[in-house]
Amino acid sequence: MLGAAPETRGSIAAVVEAYRAHGLFRRWPIEYITTHGDGTRSARLAFAFRALRRFGELLARERRVAVHLHTAARGNFWRDLPYMLATIAAGRPLIVQLHGAGFERFYDACDSAARAVIRFVLERAATVVVATDSRRSWLRSICRNANAVSVPNPVPAIETAHAPEQRHLILFLGKLQEAKGVFDLLHAVAGLRATIPDVKLVCAGDGERIAVARLAERLGIADAVKFTGWVGPSGKRALLENAAVFALPSYDEALPMSMLEAMSAGVPVIASPVGGIQEVVVDGVTGFLVAPGDTQTLERLLRRVLMDKALAARIGSAGGQSARLRYAPERAVPRIELLYADVGVARLTPAPIAQPELKKAA
Repeated sequence: MLGAAPETRGSIAAVVEAYRAHGLFRRWPIEYITTHGDGTRSARLAFAFRALRRFGELLARERRVAVHLHTAARGNFWRDLPYMLATIAAGRPLIVQLHGAGFERFYDACDSAARAVIRFVLERAATVVVATDSRRSWLRSICRNANAVSVPNPVPAIETAHAPEQRHLILFLGKLQEAKGVFDLLHAVAGLRATIPDVKLVCAGDGERIAVARLAERLGIADAVKFTGWVGPSGKRALLENAAVFALPSYDEALPMSMLEAMSAGVPVIASPVGGIQEVVVDGVTGFLVAPGDTQTLERLLRRVLMDKALAARIGSAGGQSARLRYAPERAVPRIELLYADVGVARLTPAPIAQPELKKAA
């Protein structure tokens, strides 16, 4: 298995950690090769050098080996391309798992030669794993021969102890950039101040922090906006315990782990119907949906959830039940195990694996 370093920020590291925590690495003969991580340019080059060397050694030595590679759009895909091409050339089974948002736009922005390379790899992989049905359908529209399967991201249950009287705290978990809708969220919070003077917004993530802080100052809500930077699992749990609502009015997403984690923790969510979000959030039942850029509706929904505690509790409970039912590791990990068995990997432990239904392309 090839992917990000455990401490790396992003969905790849989070998904791999969930696989590891749920015993995938104990039940199967997996060697994890770190291909990239956060840090300086020299540190990233060191990651790449060690990964290429170790991967080459394994591919040359092991006659029976499958490769499970985690990748994403843009530079991530081109960085991982040598591993994919080498696996295909060696005749080994390749499982490509696509993460993150923007792969569709990345493909559309490529020239014809780059598109051909992308299709070549995806059509020759034994399996292409995606997190949502919408991406599986899109993949089949550009790669008719690709064996695409939809496997949900595993989201461990997050147990929180919500305070009886929660503050009017809005939580944003994600990269601080325009595409995530954080600037729209600031405008909505500014509109809330008249009716909810003690409203607070916590922005947990890295990115364009200075630009976000400057906009908060111009809107007169600098005192209501707090920045935590990137937070790990324990910090995230503490934030979810105190959050009255989770907001992600993004313009582009695949299936955001932060939203699934908020739902799992029983926090009501307000998000945009983009990517796989509309496959998860049933508007008015397990959360609320708002069109990207519609700050007036975003403000109205935030006010409604913050002011109506009974509604917030009902939406949070329904969202939590849905997330735990559909995205628990107990459901997601057996699907990966089934893919391993399909390509001939021998399981380490003798226990039979579950046989979940995989949504494959027709």
